[in-house]
Amino acid sequence: MEQERSGTIGIVVVAAGRGERAGASAEGPKQYRRIGGKPVIWHTLKRFLDWPKTGPIVIVIHPDDRDLLQASLADIPARETLIIVTGGPTRQQSVLNGLKALRETGVEYVMIQDGVRPFADISLLERIETQLQAGKPAVLPAVPVADTIKRGDASGAVTGTVPRQYLYAAQTPQSFHYQTILAAHERAATEQAADFTDDASIAEWAGIPVQLVEGSIDNVKLTVQREIDMADEKLKGSALPDVRTGNGYDVHQLEPGDGVTLCGIFIPHDQKLKGHSDADVALHALTDALLATCGAGDIGDHFPPSDMQWKGAPSRIFLEHAAKIVREAGGTIMNADISLIAEAPKVGPHRQAMREKLSEILGISLDRCSVKATTNETIGFVGRREGIAAIATATVVFRGAD
Repeated sequence: MEQERSGTIGIVVVAAGRGERAGASAEGPKQYRRIGGKPVIWHTLKRFLDWPKTGPIVIVIHPDDRDLLQASLADIPARETLIIVTGGPTRQQSVLNGLKALRETGVEYVMIQDGVRPFADISLLERIETQLQAGKPAVLPAVPVADTIKRGDASGAVTGTVPRQYLYAAQTPQSFHYQTILAAHERAATEQAADFTDDASIAEWAGIPVQLVEGSIDNVKLTVQREIDMADEKLKGSALPDVRTGNGYDVHQLEPGDGVTLCGIFIPHDQKLKGHSDADVALHALTDALLATCGAGDIGDHFPPSDMQWKGAPSRIFLEHAAKIVREAGGTIMNADISLIAEAPKVGPHRQAMREKLSEILGISLDRCSVKATTNETIGFVGRREGIAAIATATVVFRGAD
């Protein structure tokens, strides 16, 4: 049985490659080329430095790149706390060197990130961390393969089409229980098993179960010069930011009962909310708000009350579905705000738990989740304690058009 954990998360940023596919540049290998006025590796590190749960950070570099790295770290806060080690001739050996550098730091978990993935957002890190804390020994962020996949032969002829239903494109940071992945890497080195393309494949080889978690389509690896140029254009703001706000409203009738569920939190009460699911009016309103940001209809389109499979269902299912639709459309959820209108029960004592539940479901930081409550001053159906209403607003940033 998996147990809840808590522990420090170490970071290994792998930046020892030469980046031949990106071509030659006076700026050096691709991790040191500038996007948005800063080196790629600066942006990669800044993502982790901005995340409050980040522990010690190890940067694995090529022995010829010390001056390039130091120049890249010029305005990185607390750069003297970063651990810099030299990589090996392969990525696998470089990762092992980075893992060994964390041995005396006491970390319980480790995230292994490509130095040329500068767009891993906080919500992605939160989703991974949730799985680690739940006891998963290996967590792999990935996105479903959208393109049709063909199989070919040596002559270039198509020999078949590969079903893509269960195919995923792996991303980083690939994340693990630290001692578990360190032991797997050391075993691979001892047995001279060196044909792995990523750390998750080493875990698979070692018999460690790997848990998929929703990746981010923005979390791209910069491989060729065109991708670096596009990242530069993105960070320079060459296109107008696509910021969208969605609103949602819902109301449910109260009837005699033993409590209500609001924002995923059950509150004992002498009434309950009447509805086909668990009647969580707050999550229903927020689901509609998220769907509105990408023109995806409303909750009734996706979960019709006539469908008996949703009878009594927890409303977090609806909200998770809406968040997935938003992310697949290229959106990043920036903020969720809910206003509850009720005479009773009191929301204040449960507000923090409600915010934490929203943060967990949406995979965004707590400071981006707001829950407020007010009464209706004894006016109308809410004032007569006949029902509870909720108004929700969601802010989502979408990728700019190419």
